[in-house]
Amino acid sequence: MRIDIDRHNAEVREVWDAFRGGNPIRIPMTIGTNPRMIILDEKYSGGVTFEQYYNDPQVMLETQLKFRRWACDIPFDHEMGLPEQGWDVYVDFQNDIECGWFGAQVKYNLNAVPFTIPFLRDDSRKDELLKKGFPGLFDGLLSKSLEYYNYFTELKNAGFTYESKPICNVGFPGMGTDGPMTLACMLRGTTEFCIDLYEDESYALELLDYLTEAAIFRIKGLRKHFGRTETPPSLGFADDSILLLSCEDYERFVLPCHKKLVRELTDGTGRNSIHLCGDATRHFKMIQDELNVYSFDTGYPIDFTEVLQTLSPETTVQGGVRVDQLLLNTPEQVRQETKRICEEVKPLSKKFVMREANNLSPETPMENIAAMYESVKEFGRY
Repeated sequence: MRIDIDRHNAEVREVWDAFRGGNPIRIPMTIGTNPRMIILDEKYSGGVTFEQYYNDPQVMLETQLKFRRWACDIPFDHEMGLPEQGWDVYVDFQNDIECGWFGAQVKYNLNAVPFTIPFLRDDSRKDELLKKGFPGLFDGLLSKSLEYYNYFTELKNAGFTYESKPICNVGFPGMGTDGPMTLACMLRGTTEFCIDLYEDESYALELLDYLTEAAIFRIKGLRKHFGRTETPPSLGFADDSILLLSCEDYERFVLPCHKKLVRELTDGTGRNSIHLCGDATRHFKMIQDELNVYSFDTGYPIDFTEVLQTLSPETTVQGGVRVDQLLLNTPEQVRQETKRICEEVKPLSKKFVMREANNLSPETPMENIAAMYESVKEFGRY
């Protein structure tokens, strides 16, 4: 499918301007991707593995630029074609950065993203972090991150180009958080920590508070190091593992930690956002009321009618066609599912953003993404 780039980009600006202005023309669409789209698809990887990507800054940079170029051609509401100003790149250790900062070891797999090994799983080690205190600001994977950041920055300053475009920005990881509940599950083990909540509550609460305070220490420290304000108006964060908890147990165990994150990492003047995979929708109303969250990035399964009727009309909700459907279904099936979602949400919200639910799978046919986009443009108009 050929796209008139100039016409597309003009329409995209119009769509987002109208959406942000509170009078949308149609539902906008975005897509979440990252370099795994290149590394885990043999059509593009060139034999590069995640182990090479994690352990060689030049491989990371080249693969990421290859991914950025690939992403320029994905049809959705973003600027297509080569970026006018140049490439945004970032140090990328996927979702391993926080656990790696605490000292967790990374395990590599040929056909999946790397993950960190829970090192507090054995009961004899479960107090290990509590006894050691916080890591240094640039300990663990953040030490390697700083090395790679400096490498990327040196190339940027030396005038490095890719497809005749320079590097214009270099990002650094670790200034967000996957959330204390999720980190506790990743470091201690999900089963072990869920048992702790009920059989060793004092330890579980101490670990959650430790992980919250550590995140605050790291994020404030990195903000200061890189010349950013330590308490901006708002915070975006995640905590996927709260889907394991009832509303009562979320309020009892984890909500106080989330309140502390918002209190310590913002000045309280803005509205916050959260990413929650899976079905955590039973917590959304409490999260909105208690944490001033007005943007929810969802996974699946999601009942959009229930969510949109529960939350404020001013709330942005992102969600859409499941990633397995985009990967495996026909374009016509994707079209029909997109139409169904558009028709479900339009009467209820003018703050809905269509996206894949959640994080596009490698080898997803471009025809299916195009079918989703064309359907949004057809059926998403208000």
